[in-house]
Amino acid sequence: MLKNLPLPATLTVRGGPLTLRRAQEGDLPGLMRLLADDSISASRGDGPGSDPEPYRLALQDLVDDQGNDLLLVEDPDGTAIAMLQLTRTPGLSRRGSTRLLVEAVRVGTGHRSAGLGSAMLRWVTGIAAPALGASLVQLTSDASRVEAHRFYTRLGFVGSHIGFKYQLP
Repeated sequence: MLKNLPLPATLTVRGGPLTLRRAQEGDLPGLMRLLADDSISASRGDGPGSDPEPYRLALQDLVDDQGNDLLLVEDPDGTAIAMLQLTRTPGLSRRGSTRLLVEAVRVGTGHRSAGLGSAMLRWVTGIAAPALGASLVQLTSDASRVEAHRFYTRLGFVGSHIGFKYQLP
């Protein structure tokens, strides 16, 4: 279902237009760099020396899964500078509404504060969610990401729930 999204798309940010498109296997090194560039991801083991095989398998699963998409933004030179994952979740609650879950939002250090994160999420809420019939866009964010929480609030997201995780051994 997500494979029907109108991609590639052009995002307008300070500094000019950028391309938002689906990630492919050849993008793996750039995606891994974006994860390693994030201190919380790096603390979870997503470092520059990580074995690429688990990431390759995960990316292949995302590419093959009709309910998921991994998108990236590339600069004019074709370098991955931002990413996000979308998951479409049909549900019974809220009168059978469909949710669009946003995960793994990453913007490279050198590209932050230029409007790129805002442009990506405006595309999600204004283009992707309506195209997929979603009535709700939700995201999770690590509790320690206070600046990210302010950013999401500025975009109209409301901190309405408390999330829980159970880490399997």
